[in-house]
Amino acid sequence: MRALALALMAAFPTAALSDPVGECGGGSQVEIADCLALQEDAAEQSMQTILGFARASAAELDEITERSVALPALEAAQTAWETYRAAQCDFIGSTYGGGSGTGIAIRSCRIELTRARETELRHTIR
Repeated sequence: MRALALALMAAFPTAALSDPVGECGGGSQVEIADCLALQEDAAEQSMQTILGFARASAAELDEITERSVALPALEAAQTAWETYRAAQCDFIGSTYGGGSGTGIAIRSCRIELTRARETELRHTIR
């Protein structure tokens, strides 16, 4: 299980944790927004893949220890994290005062937090 997880993690490397807007280069706000949409989809897909491995690892631990603790804890943590991400990124968007950069800021926030969550989840796979 661990070897498979490590092989797949290498296949889905976490993007450099730089500013997502900077990764899109210059261009109009529409072009940046389109680029960020692609980045967000990729970050979410990658995180969901790693979450699947973390779930399998937690389930395997629960089976070995004959307890049902790790998987429910992971699910609770993931739900709490999703709530946090939504609230935090909504807050970031609110600091733009409804201006044209609001959507870009929110999406950039979601990308950054999703990438960070993926890194956290990678550390739980055993």
